[in-house]
Amino acid sequence: MEFSADLFKENLAARLKWQYGKDISQATRHDLFDAVAASVVERIMARWIEYRRETDKKSVRQVYYLSAEFLMGRALSNNIINAMMEDGVKDVLKEMNLDYNVIEDLEPDAGLGNGGLGRLAACFLDSLATHNYPARGYGIRYKYGMFEQRIENGFQVEYPDKWLQHRDPWEIKRSDLAVTVRFGGTVTSRPGPGGRTIFSLDGAEVVTATPYDMPIIGYGTRTVDTLRLWEASSPDGFDLQWFNEMNYARAVEKQISAENISRVLYPNDSGPSGKALRLKQQYFFTSASLQDLVRHHVGLKGKDFSAFADLHVIQLNDTHPVVAIPELMRLLMDVYGVEWDAAWGIVTRVFAYTNHTILAEALEKWPIDIFRELLPRIYQIVEEINRRLMITVREKFPANYEIQNRMSIISGGMVNMARLAIHGSFSVNGVAELHTHILKTQELKDWADFYPEKFNNKTNGVTQRRWILSCNPALAQFITARIGHGWETDLSKIKELEKYIDDQESLDELAAIKQQNKRRLAGYLKETQNEFLDTESIFDVQVKRLHEYKRQLLNVLHIMYLYDQLLEDPESIRQARTFIFGAKAASGYRRAKLIVKLINTVAERINNDRRVRGRLRVVFVENYRVSAAEKIIPAADVSEQISTAGKEASGTSNMKFMMNGALTLGTLDGANIEIVQEAGKENAFIFGLTDGEIQAIETAQSYSPQSYINDNPRLAKTLEQLVDGTYDPDTQLFREIYDSLVYGTEGRRPDVYYVLADFDSYAAAQKKIDGEYSDKRLWSRKALINIANSGKFSSDRTIEEYVRDIWKLQKVILPDT
Repeated sequence: MEFSADLFKENLAARLKWQYGKDISQATRHDLFDAVAASVVERIMARWIEYRRETDKKSVRQVYYLSAEFLMGRALSNNIINAMMEDGVKDVLKEMNLDYNVIEDLEPDAGLGNGGLGRLAACFLDSLATHNYPARGYGIRYKYGMFEQRIENGFQVEYPDKWLQHRDPWEIKRSDLAVTVRFGGTVTSRPGPGGRTIFSLDGAEVVTATPYDMPIIGYGTRTVDTLRLWEASSPDGFDLQWFNEMNYARAVEKQISAENISRVLYPNDSGPSGKALRLKQQYFFTSASLQDLVRHHVGLKGKDFSAFADLHVIQLNDTHPVVAIPELMRLLMDVYGVEWDAAWGIVTRVFAYTNHTILAEALEKWPIDIFRELLPRIYQIVEEINRRLMITVREKFPANYEIQNRMSIISGGMVNMARLAIHGSFSVNGVAELHTHILKTQELKDWADFYPEKFNNKTNGVTQRRWILSCNPALAQFITARIGHGWETDLSKIKELEKYIDDQESLDELAAIKQQNKRRLAGYLKETQNEFLDTESIFDVQVKRLHEYKRQLLNVLHIMYLYDQLLEDPESIRQARTFIFGAKAASGYRRAKLIVKLINTVAERINNDRRVRGRLRVVFVENYRVSAAEKIIPAADVSEQISTAGKEASGTSNMKFMMNGALTLGTLDGANIEIVQEAGKENAFIFGLTDGEIQAIETAQSYSPQSYINDNPRLAKTLEQLVDGTYDPDTQLFREIYDSLVYGTEGRRPDVYYVLADFDSYAAAQKKIDGEYSDKRLWSRKALINIANSGKFSSDRTIEEYVRDIWKLQKVILPDT
């Protein structure tokens, strides 16, 4: 259906009158945003319903993407672009004397995710819909997101993210599809027909899971997939008897307990109660999702599950949803009477697992006592899965007790979710070539040897529709003017830009676009944080979740080092520098939060020192999120991807920066390796130890950070400033950071993430950037080469590989009307 400006205008006015009782001239900005978004949903509603019906009618295989987070950002811009309504909507609003940009900025970022894991999930849904694949995402509708970060006296302080304060116009509540999820209780059994044992759960806490559906609109297509998010509540959450006895807290304790499940993303799990809540969240949304899809199957096919694995593939996005494996066993056996062997045969043909981490501590494990108390029937099933697995393992490795222990799902008092995922899935993939290699040869070697046919690589990608077309329209126009349309759904076409790398007019235009984006970012930060940025300076950007392995610490130590150099010799750097950080530290991650404080303390010192004004500035972007990234990434000159080699699974911000013409400053880690392979090492700034070199050091146990300190007096001085009062004159606040680098803390050796080993190499790479940036033609040429070679890193390519190798989906295309 073609976009009708007159009809859209009429609908907008009618909705404001009906919903708010206001004319357009009387409407508040929030009224206007809500009405515009609701009008977009109304426009695509018919095909959303039609696509579901067509998929059911054709009885085709679908993918169900289970993820603890979906970092969707704002939906308005992305949705009207994908629905091919952007120009029309903007023209209508302009005719009505309404500023589209003002309305767009009123939309809060959906508080459904935090980092690359959630952003990847959002990109995947976009690509699936754009390429007409039937899919559904499943997750949790977090009431308060993870948190809103505020910086107070340099410290991160967490506040509730009230993204649902106003009605979310994109979601539709589906109370008719609510299901119940049970926790705790006692498992009882009794003999059933045919010699079966019937299990039941008595005395359990009952929680209602209510779904909210969001449309996932494909670009330039009639396909609309669904993101279904679950909200937790109690079916009997208000006890009138306790209330009448004036015990008001006890009257609502069941409701509070249930609502806590969907209240906050990644609650602090440093104690037993936090761990129990995390596990509750994971079981809550996986159980609700599986009940939903099994119910749908039964509605279409009855209780015949012989074709279930042919029609459903469930992708587990990391270990958070892995409890789905025993839950599907429970549903098939306890609810529908399927025998164990048949049920396991179905399960192991349905699930596929994506591993997103190399860090051993991030491969989730649950204490047996918490797991068994919270999920007693699920624990019984896990025990039986493990018993059968270990029979096979012992047959293959009869005398190797170390391997037996490393492969046991239940071991050391813990339930190991990654092991359960690998055993219960037909596919196990890493997310970059190096990451998959490390999984197969180091972290998961036993399993890769045991199940070699399961392991494969699927390098991550991001959607160019969000990360160029929406967030950098000037660059999008630049691309289309030279190679035409088509790149929006097939980014491999962007390679055609290479013929312009020596065209001066194109290089000048690209440089002008970068300056335009830098001015936009500067205006945003002036308005929101009262920061004043020099847009002629190098914008050196590191924005990502704060973790020690991502090495924001290396970055800020170098800034301290550079500051000292400038004070000694004002001519030591040629180009003015603006270092931009954006990062949230997990609420329970003490040292990461201390690094946030260090960055802000250094920023305050440098930004108030007249001696380096106009030469050096440090900015910490408060409450980093997708809408902030959409302004930061197009403005970046340098993309800091400086994780310790072998620790970053892939990274996705590196891809977004590359698409937008930032040059990578990075280690040979994660997808950085493939970025360099595509664009050429000469068009990036690579430094540091490789994964192989680090492994050799680890094997020999030969790392001595003190030797690097002794060899570089300037570095030694920088480290001393952490404790000598330069940045904290009274409290020794940064002593823990100093000790972690020099002596080791908490039973770990010093400098676990090789910050000091890589420091000199990093400083040299930064020096090279300082020299090359002055040649604006050379810099723009390198930027264009990066853009032209970013085609591999589209999530469209990634999805097609999943479809080809794992999911085996067929397209479902609605006919034009």
